[in-house]
Formats: sequence, C-alpha cells, structure tokens
Amino acid sequence: MSASKLPPAKRIGSFSERWPPKPTWKAPEDVPDLTGQIFLVTGGNAGIGRETCRILLARNAKVYLATRSEERARDAIKEICESTGNTDIHFLQLDLADFASVRKAAEEYLSKEQELHVLINNAGVLYAPGIGPETAQGYDAQFGIHVLGHYFFTKLLMPVLLRTAKGEVSGKPQRVRIVTVSSDAHESTAPKRGIVWESLQRGDEGVPARKKLKGFGLYGQSKLGNILISSELARRYGDQGVVAISLHPGGVDSQLLRHLHPIIAWIVTKMLIYPVSLGVITSLYAATSEAALEMNGEYLTSWARRQVPSKCARDMELARKLWKWCEDQVDGF
Repeated sequence: MSASKLPPAKRIGSFSERWPPKPTWKAPEDVPDLTGQIFLVTGGNAGIGRETCRILLARNAKVYLATRSEERARDAIKEICESTGNTDIHFLQLDLADFASVRKAAEEYLSKEQELHVLINNAGVLYAPGIGPETAQGYDAQFGIHVLGHYFFTKLLMPVLLRTAKGEVSGKPQRVRIVTVSSDAHESTAPKRGIVWESLQRGDEGVPARKKLKGFGLYGQSKLGNILISSELARRYGDQGVVAISLHPGGVDSQLLRHLHPIIAWIVTKMLIYPVSLGVITSLYAATSEAALEMNGEYLTSWARRQVPSKCARDMELARKLWKWCEDQVDGF
C-alpha cells in the first residue's frame, strides 16, 4: 500500500455521521474537468449512481452505466443526456447477482475499451426485515451483490485498471481509483463478531444463520465486507497505482428504501434522509478530487470527511480471510 502524506484520520461520532455539518467540498461545483477519463459506475440507473453519472458526464468524462435492467438504463441515459447536453454515456448490462453476467459484462467492457480510470462500485440492495432472495449461485443476495459480485467484477477489470495506471496506452502513468459505496451500517447493524461465515453458505445451508441475522444484520454484514475488500485492494495494489477508497454516502433518499416496510421507510425518511444532491458528494470526492489520491485504503463519511471505521472493518486478518473466501467462490467462473 502506498504511503499517505496525510495525518491519520480521526474518529467521527455517529451523531455527526447521521447529522453532518454543511459540506466543504461540493458537487458539482468542485468536480474538476474530466476530459479524457473513463468512469464505470455500477447501479448507475437510479439514486446516487444516476446522479454520479450525470455529474461525471457534465464534467466531460466518458461514462459507462452498468446495471441489470436495460430498459431502466436506457431511460436514465436518455434523461442524463438531455440534462447535460453530452451523449458520451454507454450502457453495460450487469447483474451482480450472477457470476456469468459479471464475467460477460467485464468481457464486454474489455472488448470496447483499453483503459479505465475510475471504477465506482455503487450498486446496492436492502432487504429488510426479511432475509431476502438468493443470487443465481445461491448466496444471500445482499452479500452476493455488494461483496461477491463487486469483488468478481473488480478482479476481472483489474488488468485494464493496472494497464491504465502504468500508462501502457496513454504513455502517461497515473493513479486509477476503485471507489466502493459502503454504509455506516457496517458498524450499526453488522454482527458483533464481524462476519458470520455460516450465513454465507450457499442455498439452504446458509438459511438458519441468515434468519438469525435478518435483513438489517445481513445488510450491515455485507457493508462491512465492502470495506474489508476495499482495504485489501489498497494493500495488494496500492504500490501499482491503484487508490481504493470505501465510503458511507450519508443517509440518502434512494431506491434502497423500496424494500423497507412503509412505516419504517417513513420514519427513516423523516429523521435521517438527505437529498441525493448531498449524497453524491462523497462518491464524487473519492472518485475525482486531487486530495483523495492520498487516501488509499481509507474510509470516508458524509460529506467527504475522513473517518475511522469500526474495529472489525480495520481487522486486516479478517480482510485477508474474506478476500480468500471470495477468491474461492468465484474460482471456475
């Protein structure tokens, strides 16, 4: 992992995370010109992902919007193009709940592009209070999409990221970024022991443990997994020009709430929710700001502030173990 010139991050309390002060870095105002850069955003058809794509495109980036539904993606792309006056945004079909789709999406991207400057692993689901569905390979959907799917997608795109970092195509070495959207739920609702490995078993074998954790516990566990994998990416590839950052975007009004009970969704919306225009700040800061290039392996919180994540999220041995587990699961696909 490359050494940072910044002082160590300080712990921000949960109150300040949930009710943050006014941002000092703003979007779109502080997003630089991105001409010549290629960004890939998973889950870019709605919520934070959609607004991320819009602002990136408005700042002259070439954008790939990766999501499962082509119809929703096309609708989003049409609206984004109309609002920005730019058309350099492209659909990439990606179902993170199916390894076959993940590989196909990565191969499609690699057939079209020789470089990738920033990968934003943004897509997410929230199934609560139930345990939710399973992925095509039989994993809990939340862990399968947030962690396994994004891990596999990132792994398959790593050659083009490293090629871009080395400047093999452009002739100009430059740091590339992998930005992973996590959540403060990695601490507030994740299991105290960190990862309940029994819940990660495929099919019926994992159901008893998943039922004990329930939806919010499974969601928190998956968001903890996001941070662990991001930190391991930073450790493994930081000295090769990769900057890996995970983040909590803040409590944001997004389609994640669609699976909540209406009463719970109403309470959350009234007490903890901010507009997407604020929620997009931290992702864009990590993905585009000059300052964030010195934050490899770090975790950011609302709005674009350095934060110290939970004790489990800082467990490097747990990160290595989870990486190996993910590696084993995708073997053969």
